[in-house]
Amino acid sequence: MQILKNRAYLYATEFFAGMSVMAVELGASRLLAPYFSSSQIVWTIIIGTIMIALALGNVFGGRWADKDSNPARLYRRIIFAAVWIALIPVLGKYLIAAIAGALVITIDTNLLIWAAFFSCIAIFVFPLFLLGTVTPSLVKYATDSLEHNARVVGNLNAFNTIGSIIGTFLPTFVTIPAVGTAITFLIFSGILFLIGLAYFISSGGQKFLCAVAAAVFLLASIFGNGNSFAFWRKDLTYEGESIYNYLQVIDNDRATILSTNVLFGVQSIRMKNNSLTGMYYDYALAAPILADGKDILILGMGTGTFAQACKKYFPAANITGVEIDEKITALAHQYFALDKNIPVVTYDGRAYLAADKNFYDVIMVDAYQDITIPFQMSSIEFFNLVKAHLKSGGVMVVNMNMRANGAGNINACLIDTIFEVFPAVRIVDAGNNRELFAGFDENIFDNLSGKANLLRDENLSALMKNVAQNWQIPNRGDNILTDDKAPVEMLGMKAIDEIIQRELKFYKQNGIHNLPF
Repeated sequence: MQILKNRAYLYATEFFAGMSVMAVELGASRLLAPYFSSSQIVWTIIIGTIMIALALGNVFGGRWADKDSNPARLYRRIIFAAVWIALIPVLGKYLIAAIAGALVITIDTNLLIWAAFFSCIAIFVFPLFLLGTVTPSLVKYATDSLEHNARVVGNLNAFNTIGSIIGTFLPTFVTIPAVGTAITFLIFSGILFLIGLAYFISSGGQKFLCAVAAAVFLLASIFGNGNSFAFWRKDLTYEGESIYNYLQVIDNDRATILSTNVLFGVQSIRMKNNSLTGMYYDYALAAPILADGKDILILGMGTGTFAQACKKYFPAANITGVEIDEKITALAHQYFALDKNIPVVTYDGRAYLAADKNFYDVIMVDAYQDITIPFQMSSIEFFNLVKAHLKSGGVMVVNMNMRANGAGNINACLIDTIFEVFPAVRIVDAGNNRELFAGFDENIFDNLSGKANLLRDENLSALMKNVAQNWQIPNRGDNILTDDKAPVEMLGMKAIDEIIQRELKFYKQNGIHNLPF
């Protein structure tokens, strides 16, 4: 075959196969994240299943190449892989919803782990198994003598590796932020399709296969170029992606809401009547009241719910927000009317503290999102850094996000860790969340009721009196999280399991047809 005599074509096949594998792997993380989070657990499932698929592809690819060295078989597999990948944006989210729905009524523990695992197998194993057959097959076609066999194999692996490197950076920094996950799948599937098509055009064979594949790819491009992960919802004002998150804005007569998960979770909210939210943000206002807060730092700004409340009730306060996702900040100004006089720094919260020279009356830590708790912002080293930036009468408030129960849960570990740093700690339940307040002296917590009486806003005053009556001194244990050991994903997974089962209790009792997908 004339085209196979051109080593450049063989190396191009290897290069783009390696590139596509990594692009699909990164696309997999973005496809699964809105449903199952982007935690280390989900990444482990993605990497593990993909590596298994590639290993099996290597084994069977070698066997098939030895048994039948017809290169048309390899390029058919590449076209099949390309078409499958092109269909992922069309069918992937429906498969995820179907798998999650089936597991809801059959599994009581580790639901997210099993759902992510079976989704990954159903969607990604087959095309990556096919791409795993590329290298051993190309070795068969590219080597014509033992004298240069090792050199050719080395060159093929080098091209695969270089392609993988580019396939790692290109989706993350270019295609996903620019055009989204769905079109990223289509771009790399299109490259694979052209590689296979070039072979069959040269050989003059498989015209029917190429025509059908082209038709399917065209249909996938038409119907799969959207980015709607919450496909069952018709009330979304905005749906999109950033480098870090899936983003969803809902705007109704009552409120504007930001969520980074398609099924549950409110990351930010703005009430249209400018009232209290009824959520944890209101409870956190106890911190600036306790500390007479003038200088407030918010790590995990979101769209500014807590910042806007502080600005309303404490207009003299100097507020600084830190938010790693600049697209969230853009949404804050576009949909949430974030005060332009509140500066927002695009940075990681811990890295910002390490570089910051200022001191604060209040530091709000609100970077915990479902089970994706940044381990570097949960350790004793981090809380020591927070303490070093507080003034003598300062207060740290932490949104613990999940009301986990039982010994050794994520909340208990965070409490134990914070107790190692701060001598005075209080917790209060705030709906599905739990707020923690920490300071240098127990006496600081004695004044909340009295200060609440001085507040002009009756609703806020009543809430603060309720907080003062209901917060507790938590039990102290020895589960200390450190930079070296902070298994927050596993602990968070247990907590989110409890929440999911509690939320799904109604649906299990009343039938799967009531599920929101």
